Amino acid sequence: MGEAAAGGGGGGREGGTRRGGVVRAAGGVLWRPGPTPGGVEVALVHRPRYDDWTFPKGKRDGCEADLDTAVREVREETGYEVEVGPELGTTRYVHRGRDKLVRYWAMRAIGGEFVSTDEVDRLVWMPPAQAARCLTYGRDYGILRNFMKFKVTS
Repeated sequence: MGEAAAGGGGGGREGGTRRGGVVRAAGGVLWRPGPTPGGVEVALVHRPRYDDWTFPKGKRDGCEADLDTAVREVREETGYEVEVGPELGTTRYVHRGRDKLVRYWAMRAIGGEFVSTDEVDRLVWMPPAQAARCLTYGRDYGILRNFMKFKVTS
């Protein structure tokens, strides 16, 4: 599978999504204060095309910066506006025969609401420990572990 590493290197405009190259993508661990004092919940999205549970993410548009991609994709897939926190790491894996590199940031939900689409039909909020049991892909665990290392304040 992929790997999750702290940081993610580089400025965000290197590479590209041209044919045969590395597919660049970005996303976020969307979070909000939880029901218990000091607790948080993270959002997982369900994509019916893949029947998976994962973090919101998507491909870069042209020369868009990775962070801009992450904010746009989280907004498009979840309906939430965000406050961007620390970078959580990068996963790299092969998808449909091509290398894919995905950078992630912590993103606090500050407004909006979920609306189901063809791309993402469900969003669930849960404590990080429960999310770890629900994630479809092992490569997402490292990103969640990195999120849990940060001191988020509700």
